[in-house]
Amino acid sequence: MRIGKRQKRRIESMQKTIVAALAVLASACFTGCGDGRPTRVPVAGRVVIDGEPVRFGMIKLSNPDTRAASGRLDGEGRFQLTCFEKHDGVIPGTHRVEVAATEGIDDRTVRWHAPKKYADQSTSGIEVTIDEPTDDLVIELTWSGGKGPFVERQ
Repeated sequence: MRIGKRQKRRIESMQKTIVAALAVLASACFTGCGDGRPTRVPVAGRVVIDGEPVRFGMIKLSNPDTRAASGRLDGEGRFQLTCFEKHDGVIPGTHRVEVAATEGIDDRTVRWHAPKKYADQSTSGIEVTIDEPTDDLVIELTWSGGKGPFVERQ
């Protein structure tokens, strides 16, 4: 089968149009689609108990309508929150806070650096609202006249 010059030009033009359309479509998907996850805002801060840094444990912010975010406390009580990927922050909204300030001593012994009530969002009594990025969120805990840290054997 023999193709005329005119038909050949039409086929080449169609091919160029298809390639251009595919390039635009691919570009839109890779640059405009995002990661498909809810918007997060970076959040960092510190946890203190009676004014002193909590040097061990984890912090977690939870909201029943969204995915929780958490972070590990460093030696100065500082943290950065992670929701999906390392340090990507938290989904904006109001969150209950829990701080599990524990240090494993051995397989059966744990040192608590804050009262146990803070290790459960339903008993911690702490709520925060996050609407925008922050690097100075301070979570304040107290021994409430008690003495700590304390050691617990399991």
